Amino acid sequence: MQFIDLAAQQKKIRAGIDRRISQVLDHGKYIMGPEVFELEAMLAEYVGVSHCISCASGTDALLMALMALEIQSGDEVITVPYTWISTAEVIALLGARPVFVDILPDTFNMDPDKIEAVITSKTRAIMPVGIYGQCADMTRINAIAERHGIPVIEDGAQSFGATHHGRQSCNQSRIGCTSFFPSKPLGCYGDGGAIFTSDHDLTDRMRQIRVHGQKVKHQHPRVGINGRLDTLQAAILLEKFTLFPGECKAREQIGRRYDTLLTDIPGITTPVIAPGNTSVYAQYTILSKDREALSAALKSRDIPSVAYYTAPLHLQGAFADLGHQPGDFPVSEYVAAHCLSLPMSPYLTQTDQETVAGLCSRSTTNPAFLSTTPRLKTEGLEKAPKLTSLSASSTTLDRK
Repeated sequence: MQFIDLAAQQKKIRAGIDRRISQVLDHGKYIMGPEVFELEAMLAEYVGVSHCISCASGTDALLMALMALEIQSGDEVITVPYTWISTAEVIALLGARPVFVDILPDTFNMDPDKIEAVITSKTRAIMPVGIYGQCADMTRINAIAERHGIPVIEDGAQSFGATHHGRQSCNQSRIGCTSFFPSKPLGCYGDGGAIFTSDHDLTDRMRQIRVHGQKVKHQHPRVGINGRLDTLQAAILLEKFTLFPGECKAREQIGRRYDTLLTDIPGITTPVIAPGNTSVYAQYTILSKDREALSAALKSRDIPSVAYYTAPLHLQGAFADLGHQPGDFPVSEYVAAHCLSLPMSPYLTQTDQETVAGLCSRSTTNPAFLSTTPRLKTEGLEKAPKLTSLSASSTTLDRK
């Protein structure tokens, strides 16, 4: 069983992939070839915005968005500590300060109730993350940002294809960013990313930034990066997108089936999809009372599982200068200590899901699982001292 079955997808579209790659080899425009612009137009229409700016990675997408907003040294950007490091890394790269707020204990996304307490005169942007495949509460986050005149950058690296109250991820705020890393719901065969906006001025800035700040050849009105998506990856994405809408529906069905199979198993908490949201289940992530024991049991039957993420960013050495301590963001620390992602792809069979669920159920007969972990509640969680101690096991971070 594969954690993410890319081979099954490739079998369906291999002839089309080969044809697309051959077309690029024939015309020889490997950088900013016609497939890049075709992809941008197609994705902008799908998301429902005026502009899509493709780029070299999801990390570059976030970096270019911040650069276009002229984020600089001394500024502050609000985000979450429970995410892949890129989200906060790009803030720090520009000399700005990541300001963390904790996550909700059910969806694992940014807690809107925590935002206003950390807004200062230095706050220049809010960057929520659509973790595991569903959008954050963008309605409330946008309302808070609007009251304070702060732009929102949606990190939709994992939520591309999901919706929040009927609107596509990456069309929730002034700027939306996503990643085409191979494991993402829409992934290429290398690195890639994209930015989405209907702001024409920001679009011009970001298109300049991705080509070394160049407006026309040899004219550089601003500092930029080498952030282009290459033509071969654009061609691959064009072909893979033909499957994407159907794969999003399949992911939802598989996620709901997991819920049914796992929901009553003691010691396991299944993910919550917020009202008004759909999810593309970039990962199907449970909370387990004894993650290591469950992961070992799955591994004994050659069933892969991965813990995304075992160390929240405020406890990472890269952000030690922020001065955070264990217990500062207790929900993030609790989830980091108990999260476990199970096999998930649009091609996961019902039989495989039943195998996974059956082994999870049998594992809970061990004494370590006999005390059921109740679904987490928000009230009082930040004051619970037992959550602080759980961060001790969160010492490594698995790469996506």
